[in-house]
Amino acid sequence: MPVPLYLDVHVPRPITIELRRRGVTVLTAQEDGATTALDPDLLDRATGLGYVVFSQDDDFLMEAARRQRAGIHFAGVVYGHQLRVTVGACIHDLELIAKLTEPDELRDCVEYLPL
Repeated sequence: MPVPLYLDVHVPRPITIELRRRGVTVLTAQEDGATTALDPDLLDRATGLGYVVFSQDDDFLMEAARRQRAGIHFAGVVYGHQLRVTVGACIHDLELIAKLTEPDELRDCVEYLPL
């Protein structure tokens, strides 16, 4: 089963466009009306929808770590530092994750890009 991705507001638009072109299910925070949502709310929303969050925001890592320590379940987070992974590498790796990973494999986990 493909993994749908929820992209937070820090993700460049070309990543969204290219992932969709490649057949990946993507929802952006902007499209979901959540541009000003706090990280906990965004992660709750994505989890409720069954989407794994992709973020380039360091604060998102802190929220995921807090949930892991507290045993609070979430659908998963994929993180790529803005200065350490190119747009092309993000697209490539996110496509692999979306198409080759099962949702259960990412539940309550943080995956780092590049793979």
